[in-house]
Amino acid sequence: MYTAHPDRYAEMPYRRTGRSGLKLPALSLGLWHNFGPDRPVETQRAILRRAFDLGVTHFDLANNYGPPPGSAESVLGEALKADFAPYRDELVISTKAGYLMWPGPYGEWGSRKYLLSSLDQSLSRMGLEYVDVFYSHRPDPKTPLEETMGALHTAVQQGKALYVGVSNYSAEQTREAARILAELGTPLLIHQPRYSMLDRRPETGGLLDALDELQVGSIAYSPLEQGLLTGRYLNGIPEDSRAASDSPFLNSDAVTEELVGKLRALNEIAGSRGQSLAQLALAWVLRQGRVTSALVGASSPRQLEDSVAAIGNLDFGADELARIDKIVQG
Repeated sequence: MYTAHPDRYAEMPYRRTGRSGLKLPALSLGLWHNFGPDRPVETQRAILRRAFDLGVTHFDLANNYGPPPGSAESVLGEALKADFAPYRDELVISTKAGYLMWPGPYGEWGSRKYLLSSLDQSLSRMGLEYVDVFYSHRPDPKTPLEETMGALHTAVQQGKALYVGVSNYSAEQTREAARILAELGTPLLIHQPRYSMLDRRPETGGLLDALDELQVGSIAYSPLEQGLLTGRYLNGIPEDSRAASDSPFLNSDAVTEELVGKLRALNEIAGSRGQSLAQLALAWVLRQGRVTSALVGASSPRQLEDSVAAIGNLDFGADELARIDKIVQG
């Protein structure tokens, strides 16, 4: 029987999410990849246990995580039953709905019917009565935002979610979502955007400014840019890498000589800070406290430990930030 490490809260910093009372660990575990039937169950469970032992109290999912869709939630459900039942109140568990889950007109996007049906299915897979955060995973261009936000509000009213969030919404869409939710009496807790040293759209598109104004938290996904910022591509494309497989999330065409040069220059900065490239990338996302938490994936406990070690140096000098900007924007 798993027993959590007694010093699990000794090192991890926790940041308040917007103006809420909820604090999130600086690093959260995302179950987007690496959690499904194609991976050894014991490895998946070992990652979850090690995460909690390191103070990573937030596990982030979506209905379609796997593959196949739904399998990540099922894996977590088994782990919750076997290992984490005594610790449920120490965990923040989030899930999302928005992408395709079942055939027909009610299996994706942002209708009330889809969102609430999906949440019921997610809770069943995880064996939970409620999730801590329920997200609209993407805006629906054909469904009124009032309907989508109303469904999130209903999830809270039904006791099936404690908080609500949005993901992949623009600054303007986020402002409107927050306004609607405020009128309903369910505050917008958090936004989950894609954000990294190589993808700065939350900055350039005004999203981070909007979140500051609204006092809404943020949690960045893909802070390592689908593995590009892990150091695996410093010498080109490894045969066993995601880019080599031409994944829909990263293909070999993206790994240009110019990009590899930038990665090597960033790696030199990381070395001067006593960090790996991945640790530098995570620290950069968390700099200045504008981002509440950064989501990391892991294929092994050791990889997770390397990511968590980033919290040892989250401070940057102005000269370091300027060098990073020059390299990336170069």
